Amino acid sequence: MIKSPEQFGKVAVLMGGFAAEREVSLRSGAAVFAALQRQGIDVVAIDVKDSVINALAHVKVDRVFNIIHGRGGEDGVLQGVLQVLGIPYTGSGVLASALSMDKLRTKLCWQGYGLPTPKWYVLKDESDIEACIEKLAFPVIVKPAQEGSSIGMSKAKNRDELLKSLQVASKYDCDVYAEAWVTGKEYTVALLNGVALPAIRLETPNEFYDYEAKYNATTTQYHCPCGLSAEQELQLQQLAVKASQVVGVKGWSRVDVFIDHSGEAQLIEINTVPGMTDHSLVPMAAKQAGISFEQLVWRILETSIE
Repeated sequence: MIKSPEQFGKVAVLMGGFAAEREVSLRSGAAVFAALQRQGIDVVAIDVKDSVINALAHVKVDRVFNIIHGRGGEDGVLQGVLQVLGIPYTGSGVLASALSMDKLRTKLCWQGYGLPTPKWYVLKDESDIEACIEKLAFPVIVKPAQEGSSIGMSKAKNRDELLKSLQVASKYDCDVYAEAWVTGKEYTVALLNGVALPAIRLETPNEFYDYEAKYNATTTQYHCPCGLSAEQELQLQQLAVKASQVVGVKGWSRVDVFIDHSGEAQLIEINTVPGMTDHSLVPMAAKQAGISFEQLVWRILETSIE
């Protein structure tokens, strides 16, 4: 455990990136930078607009706080560059980052380990529509496999909507899949160094917890305590820990889960660089656990020490 800010050396907060989540990353990065600065840490904010190699070319740093969401920052690419450069960084390594960024392959890992996740069907083009309907029925949610913040996602309740959803998701240059719609309550569990923080139940009047509900809406409700019994919440937290272990996640993360009407948990996805904006869920869960935002970013930065 780090006792003084000097022990971290010079820290670069990498933010921005070139993915669809760039604006959210800039907001997260600004909050993290300010919190580290308030604690006397020698920190520099760097907006990575293209290559992280170029971004770090003219500054010498001892470690990186990575808060770049999405592809290029959360998918193992940045992690691989930093490892080659010999610069310690926060969060998960190359393999876990790459796996977790790909929601489809994460589900395959969970399925292989016997963990619960909704049924899905890969949609390569319009010729897959009928087989998808036969396997999943309606409604479904269609997702680009390598985007975050619900970008490119949409609900489909009939064939025409499914085709339109496929067309929307296909714009993001990655695999697209339809997932069986889960009717129930949505939860998220933040993890810090392998320990689950209090679960949060999400409630939105929107069709689902989309980009607008996550970052802009004032109608989204966050319930923490989440309303589950102590035993149920513990089971949910244990599932989240196991889900992260299966794909090798380290440091910090956030696991999204539904509990369906039969009471069964269904794993949806895992985020290895979660948001840290004023709407974000990890700081909210940390606060419920008695961890301030400043303490949270300090402890996340400590994950770079390994």
